[in-house]
Amino acid sequence: MESFTKEENKKEGEDHHALLREIEHTISTLTKERDWLLEHFYIYKGFWFEKLIIQSIITAQKCFEAKLDIVLLASYPRSGTTWMKALLFTIKNRSRHDICSDTHPFLTYNRHDCVPFIEFYACNHPLAPTPSTALLATHIPYPLIPESIKNSSCPIIYVYREPKDVLISCWHFLNKLRAKELPQLSLEEALDFFSSGVSAFGPYWDHLLGYWKASVEVANKILFIKYEHMKKKPVPHVKRFAESIGHPFSLEEEGAGAIQKTINFGSFDNLSNLVVNKAELIGTSVLEINISNNMVFRNEKVEDYKNYFTEEMKHLDEIIEQKLRGSGFETLASPDD
Repeated sequence: MESFTKEENKKEGEDHHALLREIEHTISTLTKERDWLLEHFYIYKGFWFEKLIIQSIITAQKCFEAKLDIVLLASYPRSGTTWMKALLFTIKNRSRHDICSDTHPFLTYNRHDCVPFIEFYACNHPLAPTPSTALLATHIPYPLIPESIKNSSCPIIYVYREPKDVLISCWHFLNKLRAKELPQLSLEEALDFFSSGVSAFGPYWDHLLGYWKASVEVANKILFIKYEHMKKKPVPHVKRFAESIGHPFSLEEEGAGAIQKTINFGSFDNLSNLVVNKAELIGTSVLEINISNNMVFRNEKVEDYKNYFTEEMKHLDEIIEQKLRGSGFETLASPDD
């Protein structure tokens, strides 16, 4: 039995090295551009990624096995993912973990441990890229997510946000990741990158449209949630969220205020004030850059871009409107719509 296990491990290791060689060859053929961190983005299947993300995506495509009970939270980076992870975990596990309990997982574990990203997990666990958790998240564009997810009946929640707020949030986040000896990336440079589609997991509009077209093709599989709508009227949207993942709130729960309690528990203020989220270091990016808590919890405000608005941002609105035209996707209107 022991020798059989050793042979299996040897074969697994050989397969992994063969896959890495295949991936390295693929990446060597790709077009690359300077990214926001003075490294390089590579364009793979129409989207821009760091090298290690491409490696992780291909690994997940070939090796990830979707379980029957998974729920996938998908989003473009900096679109409210952390908040939505907290809501997803709290809603799905409310019968097991009372939010008033002093043993709730969020008091001990980071929300990214509770709802791991497929691509980052694959990067850190290349020999076994399928997490054991049922709740997963991803920034991977829909055309590139593992086929086992596409072919499964698992619900997908896609959260999207006003693109100018996404731009501002990405700009702040990546400036915090830049080496201290490097000059800060200007907003004008970030806007130019973003407007031309050169951004991590971008172009933004193609990321959104990939999930939108899939939602049209496969009815009731993908629920679209706008961040601004969730912020303005959280109760009906959280209720719809719970229904879409098969864990609706009962009339008794609604009467007891369970929806509002869930919202309060998963709120920006509550999450950012938990001791576990005050740790100076919460993880390491695929670029091997340490990520601290204050990089993730920055600003939950709607229309924060108005504090940085420039005339050039109007051009971004025009670009996105043109890119979405004819898709059937509702306009990215204001949060008052």
